Amino acid sequence: MKLPLFPLQSIFFPGETVPLHVFEDRYKQLIQDCREEAITFGIPVFINNKMEYGVEVQLVEVVTTYESGEMDVVCVARQVFKLLAFDNIMENKLYAGGIVKLLEYDYEASEEKKQTIINGIEQLYAIMDVPYTQLNAKEFNSFTLAHKIGLSFEQEYQLLQIPKENDRLNFIGLHLTSTITVLSEVNRTKKAIELNGHFKNFDPLDFKDLEI
Repeated sequence: MKLPLFPLQSIFFPGETVPLHVFEDRYKQLIQDCREEAITFGIPVFINNKMEYGVEVQLVEVVTTYESGEMDVVCVARQVFKLLAFDNIMENKLYAGGIVKLLEYDYEASEEKKQTIINGIEQLYAIMDVPYTQLNAKEFNSFTLAHKIGLSFEQEYQLLQIPKENDRLNFIGLHLTSTITVLSEVNRTKKAIELNGHFKNFDPLDFKDLEI
């Protein structure tokens, strides 16, 4: 299918609310077309100087329109797509467009696997000493967690491309394990440094049976 495109160096996941500030004439036109024709558009991820994957989004609301014509809008992300062809300017339009293939994703995973991820997130937040809101295993999927667990931009982009929920949760689980291990070691080192300079009681060593 052909979609209008709004390339960004940002990653959005299916189901996520997408707030945008629109100020360029081409994207003002795009939003106006979305309002009048009820069309969707795509946000391909610009990464490493190329665009391959992105997400289809639907306009939900124009929150504010400024005197300059700039707008604050709210959209919702729908399906992940792979970009097959890109046109810098669509015919008779100011904005870009492209041919995309919408990808089939599943969201099925066992509650046991989800609970394992929840336990990892709770442990991570405890180590970092940041507020934690209890998650319900029945009410979340991997994409709802993606921005909350310290993934890098590149890791989020990798996650976006994984079609199966079990595989996405495995990806997140590996990240949590690795991060928790590193942070735990950092905390251990920090405590060791804090002890430095304080008087300590050492047990005297008994050298009477020492062989040289």
